[in-house]
Amino acid sequence: MNVATADDMRALGRALGNALRTAGGGALVIGIEGELGAGKTTLVAGVLASLGVAGAIRSPTYTLIEPYDAAGLQLYHIDLYRLSEPRELGALGLRDFALPWHLWLIEWPERGTNVLPAPDLRIALRVTAEGHPVEASAHSPLGCAWLAAAVAADLHDGAGPG
Repeated sequence: MNVATADDMRALGRALGNALRTAGGGALVIGIEGELGAGKTTLVAGVLASLGVAGAIRSPTYTLIEPYDAAGLQLYHIDLYRLSEPRELGALGLRDFALPWHLWLIEWPERGTNVLPAPDLRIALRVTAEGHPVEASAHSPLGCAWLAAAVAADLHDGAGPG
């Protein structure tokens, strides 16, 4: 899929957030990969907005973690851009967040390789002259259910990104 505008990226995020309601309540991890400017934070903003988080969403580049409480979930927007090596994650106490009804939205997950839990859903964003190609892949039964619900909702609504 190719996402042409920031509004389309937010719409994709909203579809993912809405699908989360039908995917179940385990600890969920979504890894969002892509270069600077690929739309990672815009995607996260759509997910969070669909779950009831109001206001501007900014990437927690300096704080690393921004917690939210919405839709009966504990949400964690995590940005690992500033990490120089995965072992730096130990001080963040992320293990305390690996609980049912907790959602991790991780930008730059590759910087936490072998320390972070495997993602249920992986989204890779790129930047091209034609827009932002998006590739999504599920890596757990929960991730498969989540992705299937998001695709079904996007096709059903007919309003998703092209």
